[in-house]
Amino acid sequence: MGREVGRTEYTRSQRTRYRRELRRHLDVFETYLDHAEFRDEGTIGVELEMSLVDADERPALTAEQVLATLDDEEWVHEIGAFNLETNLPVMSLEGDGLRRLEDDLAARLARAEAAASAHGTHVVAVGHLPTLDEELLNDPSWRAPGSRYEVLDAAVLDARGEPVHLRIDGESGGIDAEFDSVAPEAACTSMQLHLQMAPESFAAAWNAAQAIAGPQAALAANSPFLLGKRLWHETRIPAFQQAIDSRPPEYAAQGVRPRVWFGERWITSMFDLFEENVRYFPAIIPESREMAEEPLLTEGAAPRLHELMLHNGTVWRWNRPIYDPGTDLPHLRLENRLLPGGPSPIDMAADAAFFYGSVHFLMSERRPLWSRMSFEGAREAFEACARRGIDTRVRWPRLGSVPVSDLLVQQLIPRAMEGLRDIGADADVVERCEEVLQGRAATRRTGARWQIDTVAALERSGMDRRAALAAMTRRYREGQASGRPVHEWPLPDRPAGA
Repeated sequence: MGREVGRTEYTRSQRTRYRRELRRHLDVFETYLDHAEFRDEGTIGVELEMSLVDADERPALTAEQVLATLDDEEWVHEIGAFNLETNLPVMSLEGDGLRRLEDDLAARLARAEAAASAHGTHVVAVGHLPTLDEELLNDPSWRAPGSRYEVLDAAVLDARGEPVHLRIDGESGGIDAEFDSVAPEAACTSMQLHLQMAPESFAAAWNAAQAIAGPQAALAANSPFLLGKRLWHETRIPAFQQAIDSRPPEYAAQGVRPRVWFGERWITSMFDLFEENVRYFPAIIPESREMAEEPLLTEGAAPRLHELMLHNGTVWRWNRPIYDPGTDLPHLRLENRLLPGGPSPIDMAADAAFFYGSVHFLMSERRPLWSRMSFEGAREAFEACARRGIDTRVRWPRLGSVPVSDLLVQQLIPRAMEGLRDIGADADVVERCEEVLQGRAATRRTGARWQIDTVAALERSGMDRRAALAAMTRRYREGQASGRPVHEWPLPDRPAGA
């Protein structure tokens, strides 16, 4: 969904033709995977989404003005009028790559803050903006300009045949609310990690990423509040799935797959995922390449596969395959989508280090982790860790039931760091990332836990929930600007006698 579309309505014949084109593209792609030369430089890429707030820490609908001030193609709209996204340049993990990633994230947050301040607002990278409320999400002003957002909104509602229903358990009964749009998607801001690889390596990388999704979500959880209530530690997971759920409830009850999807099996080829996308999911934006004025084939270049790429962008797997025809040689990427934005630049660089190092290590094991773990077990661990965060117990091969914090400290973080060293990351960079990850896991102080404990302390001091969320968001922004990892951020002083 990163590209603009040319129209917002489509005829039956256009939909039928689009389906035929998708099937033809699958045949072209299958043959191309077997015979083409792809870039294989092991480079990484990062996308970071963030939110804008006003002086009262409430959502600020100033994205268009802030983007105009930034005036840079590396900064773009996201679906919400209070959202921004920045795309970092491609880089390598070798040497000081992760240090440069941290520095670039810090510089971009500072630059966005400077641009936002020109319009009386501030920027914050966090999984869910804690001060977001139902009033804004029920107001048409929530959505950013762009026909792709308009058509996505209409397509999901048309397919459902009824409003979007958000049901997430938590305090005071959790959330049970309806929306006449996909507005809850705008609440979900993330850091997306990309890893380039050769076709023959993709299946192992994807399986590895799926296997560690639970511990990865627990370690990075940073989205405990939504619409004023404390819910899951990483509430983005159920919120995003439900916000873009195009299924009527009866289809969900029948087992029809959601468009935001963990998957259901280990794979043997990247092609498996594209084939599932075409087989299981109807097109919601059936815009043909003719509408986009894009050819299928250009002599001497990789096939553009417009329809297949657009369709792939409307199936939101937590680990998604990406085909990019490029300008000279095509390349393939694994896109990891389950991380929230924030808390600080060093936290985000360390989270990237954990993912990239873990995938590399697990791909090189003689007996792969996923051969010892059921896919259903990986999915259950992912959901449990999103729900309970760093306090989760998971079942793990050879260990049985174990606290995820112990699993991270004793096994997964050390192995991820070993993977980074094998890639060629500088020793001091690996040491810095390991110190942050181990500190966060050992203290069990993730971004989610810091938010929860801070709000609780502020409420004990006499604040109501609305005021406590605003005060916590202000403290969060200060912590983010400090550059310190979240497990070192201070908590409010306890009131006397508490």
